Amino acid sequence: MKVLYDGLSLTTALDQAFAKINSPQDKAFIQALCYGVCRHYHRLDFILSTLLDKPLKDKEIKTLALAGLFQLAHMRLKPYAAVSETVVAANKKPWAKAVLNAVLRNYLREQVALEEQANSVETAATSHPAWLIERIRQDWPEQAPDILLHNNQQPPMTLRVNLAKTTLEDYLVQMADHNLGCTTSACCPSAITLQRPVAVELLPGFNEGMVSVQDGAAQLAAWLLNAQAGQRVLDVCAAPGGKTSHILETQAHLQELVAVDIDASRLAQVQDNLQRLGQHASLKVGDASQPHTWWDGQLFDRIVVDAPCSATGVIRRHPDIKLLRRAEDIDPLAITQQAILQAAWAMLAPGGLLLYATCSIFKQENEQQIARFLADHDDATEQPLAMPGNSQWGVTGLHGRQILTGMAGMDGFYYALLRKH
Repeated sequence: MKVLYDGLSLTTALDQAFAKINSPQDKAFIQALCYGVCRHYHRLDFILSTLLDKPLKDKEIKTLALAGLFQLAHMRLKPYAAVSETVVAANKKPWAKAVLNAVLRNYLREQVALEEQANSVETAATSHPAWLIERIRQDWPEQAPDILLHNNQQPPMTLRVNLAKTTLEDYLVQMADHNLGCTTSACCPSAITLQRPVAVELLPGFNEGMVSVQDGAAQLAAWLLNAQAGQRVLDVCAAPGGKTSHILETQAHLQELVAVDIDASRLAQVQDNLQRLGQHASLKVGDASQPHTWWDGQLFDRIVVDAPCSATGVIRRHPDIKLLRRAEDIDPLAITQQAILQAAWAMLAPGGLLLYATCSIFKQENEQQIARFLADHDDATEQPLAMPGNSQWGVTGLHGRQILTGMAGMDGFYYALLRKH
């Protein structure tokens, strides 16, 4: 309800709820239920409206009905248990118990016909809002069906092996010793993907900083930046710190790494990550588009701009994006990205490299952003994006490279590399 009606992110809503719950099993069940309802919301909502004579005005009961339908359609629960527990949850509203009971039992009776009906309506079939389907199709007409499909699948758990502390081969041996099945990445030399997710405490060497959780697409950043010994590096919009720590893993002999984020509480997460990995960076709370409030005036040799974006490349990890994001959000985001890019460019030394990144799949936030920037800056030239071993990844566009959600098992991500004359 906090996501659907208060506009809260699912992560924040769950954090608040979990503060009152001790049982790990209950937490896992609640998380699966909430993620599932968000992931399949548009389909569940269509089916619910089909089952009702008139819309349910009571938000709590409507949300319960969606949760009940999700359990029946997608969770391995005994149907009678899912129905009875959903009905019991409405105890404070006796009138609603009969409604929920009827809706859920009718779904079980008519399940095949209802699911077929849902398949005939695009928003229900894809479980995406109409504006998002249209926008994805506009930018990626051929790949749109795959993107929509991958957005609704549970993402894999991918790890970044700390190659400053171990080799990929040695870590794979440790994983095998712990009976943890995993595969390596054809795109990224530090990435391994687990066959099934596990708690981080069960990962060998996690507390010692031997490994971190980070999607393969995000891991490309440090490799593409290719920071050299003695350089000053800036990571703007740095939280929660995956890229910051990975840059330090790939180059331990920097002059300084400065990590900036506008959110002090999220910057604290960066510090926690650095501490576990035994690393150090200069952390600054600040607005990336207003460097005069935090910058010391010394130029940087390398800058990563992981710009705030629509996050349309990580919908499979954050299905609430489909409920919270609006079409009208994109233009203001593009303006913010341009402002951050301009500000970062002023802090880059001549000869320096700036890596622009987003977890968006929209061209407006990505290649069009770079095209506009290059048109406005005579002192900027685009550089090729080179990975160790010349691994092939993503789609080459007008500028930069775009990873579309699900490509090589990775999140949707965009990169472009610019050199300053």
